[in-house]
Amino acid sequence: MTKNLRTSLRKNRRSAQPMAEFDRLPCELRKWLASADLPWSAKSTLRLWHKALSKHNGNRDAALSYLTHCEVSKMKKDAPEVWGASYPIDDLRSA
Repeated sequence: MTKNLRTSLRKNRRSAQPMAEFDRLPCELRKWLASADLPWSAKSTLRLWHKALSKHNGNRDAALSYLTHCEVSKMKKDAPEVWGASYPIDDLRSA
């Protein structure tokens, strides 16, 4: 069962207050994170959010799309190791 949770996301040191960090995220980012397929930390998600906002001149919808694109890219990279080389990568959620 734990095999499905493997990802190349960096392991983080557990925060003393993970829910407090989550609660401090912007509303739309909390909603995105709640439906994310990978186990993102609040800290890494916020860092990527700021990068996405900067890249897309503050456009929040484009930033959310960028986060989804990053997540799909990460899943496509990890899929062969987690589920095997024959896993249909194209069936993963597209950005």
